[in-house]
Amino acid sequence: MALLEMESMAGSIGVSVAVLRFLLCYVATIPVSFLWRFVPSRTGFGYLIGCHVYYMSGDAWKEGGIDATGALMVLTLKVISCAINYNDGLVTEENLREAQKKNRLTRLPSLIEYIGYCLCCGSHFAGPVYEIKDYLEWTERKGIWSGPWPSPYAATLRAILQAGVCMAFYLYLVPQYPLTRFTEPIYQEWGFWKRLSYQYMAGFTARWKYYFIWSISEASIIISGLGFSGWTESSPPKPKWDRAKNVDILGVEFAKSAVQIPLVWNIQVSTWLRHYVYDRLIQNGKKPGFFQLLATQTVSAVWHGLYPGYIIFFVQSALMIAGSRVIYRWQQALPPKMELVKKIMVFLNFAYTVLVLNYSCVGFMVLSLHETIASYGSVYYIGTIIPIVLILLSYVIKPGKPARSKTRKDE
Repeated sequence: MALLEMESMAGSIGVSVAVLRFLLCYVATIPVSFLWRFVPSRTGFGYLIGCHVYYMSGDAWKEGGIDATGALMVLTLKVISCAINYNDGLVTEENLREAQKKNRLTRLPSLIEYIGYCLCCGSHFAGPVYEIKDYLEWTERKGIWSGPWPSPYAATLRAILQAGVCMAFYLYLVPQYPLTRFTEPIYQEWGFWKRLSYQYMAGFTARWKYYFIWSISEASIIISGLGFSGWTESSPPKPKWDRAKNVDILGVEFAKSAVQIPLVWNIQVSTWLRHYVYDRLIQNGKKPGFFQLLATQTVSAVWHGLYPGYIIFFVQSALMIAGSRVIYRWQQALPPKMELVKKIMVFLNFAYTVLVLNYSCVGFMVLSLHETIASYGSVYYIGTIIPIVLILLSYVIKPGKPARSKTRKDE
């Protein structure tokens, strides 16, 4: 009966039932967003989790399918940040961090401004996420957009060419490194090093798909003008177009430390998680610890979906980053005369990041608990054991504080 009513309503306005459902869900975000003034994250994430449970579309996404959850993931972050920024605008600035002061809203956006921000062309389906205050200044020609705009065409062309190269790499590599290989008997017949190298190549291959998607989104935001983020300090100054930049390809593939990964991969979501989760879990006068890191990664996992592979991957990410920090602290504690040992430690941190990242991301790709555990077990859980050992060793081998130069002290 309900389906017949939906079909009748959809037919009366000339759209399909799927489109009608999407429109109703989107309109529902308006009254729900009012409640987010009081419970900003619980309601939004609750609705998104409900959609993840209803669709359970991870397997379809692996096979190239798509549904509304991708767009809802981006929409959830936008509306939550909008509500929190408006709430920040109701309190005095003295209790806010710098990012909160910069993004706070001192007036309630109009309905058309809200809808425009949520459905802004180019970012709705795959991101990147950006602040509503930047969007409002762009539409009103204020802030950095108040003067003449630089030409976006060269930066747009660069992003499009980058997208083409990324898609070419992906189409070339994906037939050679399919995810189904992890469950095939031939994979179990391989030796340890071949299985480990296949995990690296499977992760390397999958990343090119995301590089392509984000490059296309970056191009669309740049050509609209919203991607403009100011001018360089060089002479003559050059325009910067990194507001929509969501990935630094070389930065990911050659990251010297796992700590750098959130700064170069899914950059805008990582920034969102830092500003709206990580920073807000830190108590005044205290330093952040492993709890804040693990809580942030858990929120990211739930945001992606409820598949075990997502949860395991982001818990692994927390361990990976914590282990990398241990290596970095040991490296920084070395005296200047041990320059060669420092370089060796830098290389070890790089090798550690490559190993653990590509080991961990298998869970993100295969999603199911059985396949994730099987793939991790096939290399003896090396990417889980090493970070845990490093974290435990940090309580035994406690490096002293690195000696700071006079210049650093003056700063």
